[in-house]
Amino acid sequence: MNRDIIGGNWKQLKGQMQAKWGDLTNDDFDVAEGNAKYLAGKLQERYGWEKDRAEKEVREFESSLDERYRH
Repeated sequence: MNRDIIGGNWKQLKGQMQAKWGDLTNDDFDVAEGNAKYLAGKLQERYGWEKDRAEKEVREFESSLDERYRH
């Protein structure tokens, strides 16, 4: 996950991520704070996904970010 994009806009993006991955808790997102590996690990844990799928989900989320988050 691009720390510049995600880290700088974490609070705004957190709502989008919660809508996408509703099984993750506020605590999960608070601990993640832009850490893609942690987030992918939580997706694996909560959804029972393989590591590759979880990492792909995180990458696709980042790719889908609207231009206003890209500086």
